[in-house]
Amino acid sequence: MILIIISAAVILAFFFTFTNGFQDASAIAATFIASRSASPRKGIILVASFAFLGAMLGGSAVAFTISELFTIESGITTVYVMVVGLFSATAWNLISWKYGLPSSSTHALLGGLTGSAVAAAGIGSVDWGFSGLIFPPYELTGFVKILLYLLISVVIGFFGSYILQKTTSLILRNSKRTINRDIIRLNWITAAMMSFSNGANDSQKQLGIIALVLLSAGQTATLDVPMWARIGCALLLGFGTLSGGWRIMNTLGNRIFKLQPVHSFDSQISSGIAIGFSTLAGAPVSSTHIISASIVGVGAAENPKKVRWSTGSDIVIAMIMTIPVTMVISGIMYYFISYFTGI
Repeated sequence: MILIIISAAVILAFFFTFTNGFQDASAIAATFIASRSASPRKGIILVASFAFLGAMLGGSAVAFTISELFTIESGITTVYVMVVGLFSATAWNLISWKYGLPSSSTHALLGGLTGSAVAAAGIGSVDWGFSGLIFPPYELTGFVKILLYLLISVVIGFFGSYILQKTTSLILRNSKRTINRDIIRLNWITAAMMSFSNGANDSQKQLGIIALVLLSAGQTATLDVPMWARIGCALLLGFGTLSGGWRIMNTLGNRIFKLQPVHSFDSQISSGIAIGFSTLAGAPVSSTHIISASIVGVGAAENPKKVRWSTGSDIVIAMIMTIPVTMVISGIMYYFISYFTGI
């Protein structure tokens, strides 16, 4: 029975990675393609390739942050918690994808895992991080660390792109339109860098879950990320991107602000910095919301009247709702499963 549950957890983690590809990684391609810096086919291939490399070479700091977030005494209970959390997060990804809403896979996963953990072992099973702030050594840990970086990364995305757009507009104010050729070349570089950063951050969330499941089930002696899991997540993240989250790309690339190559460049630079900074800090962040904020930032800097603020407000509502909604879904789901299984 335990092997079946472990297999279910790993399969769900892999499938969630695939949905993560067309949800978050597709957002990476949105500005690149919408600005006509690349054709959809070439743009998606570039983003998928570097997302794969990021997942393979991006380290494990984020994975360990996720895996150390929960403390549940029973190993089998931990595995069930991971399964339920992954299932609810995947369901939310599919629902938001269906309606073309750039929701956050990271928020969905965090809410799903937290809701099932609380339902299984109480509020104390989650490392909320408050004690680390109040008592020595006064450091950011747990849930507080994740939420803070989720917020900081979005702020960096918005203000970074706003400042960059103002700066590039000033520098290029007397340039000829042929300058777009050079900007498009630079966009290929920035898109590759941002895709690498995104792949490194996104894949590690699922890798941390797989590592925790294997340890809790007694299949490994230490909390390590196996190479087969890293390769599997890297491939599925790339395939998910190649499958094309076109609805999400359309929302980000066309429904917030009409992007030109220079807008894409500024958006990608600020987003890449925010994602890379968070990955080095070991914090899982939402690429979708960072990119959304950066697009609003360049639009506000260029011409606030041309920004579709209603679309931006829908994204903000989704950002606020995702964690509590997935917590409730996974909590109810865990109680339902425990009633019939007796766990």
